[in-house]
Amino acid sequence: MAARIALESLLQRNPVHVPSMLALHAIALEDGRVQAATALALTAVEHLSDDPELIIDVVDALLQVGETVVARDTLEHAALARIGDAAMLARMAKLRRILGDHEGSLALLNRADAAGMNSPEFRFDRAHALIFNGHLQEGEAELEASLRLRPLDGMTTLSLSRVRKQTSERNHLDRLRQQLQQVAAGTDDQAILLFAYYKELEDLGRYDEAWDALERANAAMYARQNHDPDYAWRLFDGLIERCTPEFLQPADVVHEGPQPIFIIGMPRSGTTLMERVISNHSQVTSAGELYDFGMQLRWAADNQSILDERVVERLPGLDYADIGRRYLNRTQWRAQGTRFFVDKMPRNWMLAGMIHRALPQARILNMVRDPMDVCFSNFRTWVMGESFPWNYDLQALAAHYLQYRKVLAHWHAAMPGVVHDVSYSELVRDPEATTRKALAFCGLEWEPGCVDITSNKAVVATLSAAQVREPIHQRFFQEWRHYEKQLQSLYEAVAL
Repeated sequence: MAARIALESLLQRNPVHVPSMLALHAIALEDGRVQAATALALTAVEHLSDDPELIIDVVDALLQVGETVVARDTLEHAALARIGDAAMLARMAKLRRILGDHEGSLALLNRADAAGMNSPEFRFDRAHALIFNGHLQEGEAELEASLRLRPLDGMTTLSLSRVRKQTSERNHLDRLRQQLQQVAAGTDDQAILLFAYYKELEDLGRYDEAWDALERANAAMYARQNHDPDYAWRLFDGLIERCTPEFLQPADVVHEGPQPIFIIGMPRSGTTLMERVISNHSQVTSAGELYDFGMQLRWAADNQSILDERVVERLPGLDYADIGRRYLNRTQWRAQGTRFFVDKMPRNWMLAGMIHRALPQARILNMVRDPMDVCFSNFRTWVMGESFPWNYDLQALAAHYLQYRKVLAHWHAAMPGVVHDVSYSELVRDPEATTRKALAFCGLEWEPGCVDITSNKAVVATLSAAQVREPIHQRFFQEWRHYEKQLQSLYEAVAL
C-alpha cells in the first residue's frame, strides 16, 4: 500500500512518468484490479519516449492484460527497428511469440544468434521457434546445443525426447540415466527427466520400466502442487447453477466482420488436429491458442483469475455484448482477410456458455475422445507444470475429466445446438465425413483439400507440432492398454 501511495504521488507530480505507470500496473494486477492495470498500460503507450527498453516493458505490460492490438502496433515503434543488442532482440522475440507471430519471433532470434547470444535459455527458445515453424531437425540440433550448456535441464531433455520417436539404435537412455543420478532429488528437473525417461522407454516397448518412470514422475510433480479437487467441483457446480438456459440467452447484437470458430475440449483430445483440418479451408485462418476471450471476461469481472468463485458470482452483472466487442476488437486482425479464424484454446470448454452469450455468431466445436485415451494421454504428458495440476494424479485426473463431462453435458442441455461435438475416433477413421459435418455446422462448404493436413504449412505451437505434420493416422488408440492393470482405478472412475 505504501509503495502504491508513493507511486501515485509521483505520478501526480509527473503525469507522464512511464516507469511509475508500469510499477502501478504490476501492483494493480497483483491486487486483482485488472481494469486499473489495463488503463495504466494503455496510458503508458501515449507517453512513450524512444527508449527501446522502456517500449519493450510497455509491450510486456500490454500483453499481460490482453491488449494484443496495441501491443502489436507498439512493437512496430521505429526505435525497436534499430535494436542490435542480442538480449533485447531475444526479449522482443518472446513478445512476438506471445502474440502468435512465430515467424517474426524466429527472425528476431536469428538476429540475436548472429549478434552472439548463446545462453542455454536462448538456445532452448530458438529450438522451439524452429520446431514450431516446421524445422524439426534444426530444432533438435539447437536443443542439443542448449543441453551442452545446461546438462541437467529437464525441459530441454524432455523436448529432445519428444521431437521424434526414439529407436533402439538412436535414443538418449544412457544420458538420461546419468542425468537422473546427478540431478537434485525432489526438483522439477528430476520429475521432468523422469517423464523423458518414460517416453523413451515406451518408444522402445519396455512398458514395465516405462510405467515405473511415469509413476515416479507424476508422484513427484503432484507432491509439488496445491490442488483441491473439491474446490473444482464447487466451482463447476456453481457455474452450472448460475448458467441457466435463460441466463445463457445470447446478447441481442450482431457482430460484424470475421467470426471465431472456437475449438474446445480436454487437452490431448485432438484439438490441434481439428484446427489443422478446419484451417485448411480457404475461408478459415488459424489463430492458434488464444487467451483473448478469458482475458476479456477477466477484465469485465475485474478479477485476477479468469474463472474462480468470484467470477461466477459476478457473471450476472457483466455486459456480454461489450465482452464480445472487446474480444473481436482484439482478435479479428488474425483472420487475415478470411471469413473465420480458429481460436483453439481447449480450456475454453469452461467458458462456452459465456462465449455464446457474448458472441452469438461464433461457432463452437468440442473435441470428444475416448475417456481412457484422453486421460492417459494427459497423465503421460508433462504440460506447463502447475497449470494442469490434476494431470499428475489418477484420481484428480479422473475428477477433472468428470467435471469436463458434466459441464459439457450442461452446455448441450442449456443451449442445444450451440456446441457441435467432433469425435476424435471418427475424425481419424473417416476424415471426410466428419469434416463435412463440422464445416456444415460452421456454415462452410466442403473443400477436398481440408483433410490433407500435410499441405497445411501454418505454424504449430503445441505439443502436437511434430505429429500433425504427418498424414491423419490411427496410431493413437488404446495406448493405455499397455498399462491396463496399473490404470484400473482410472478406468473404473471414467469409463462410460
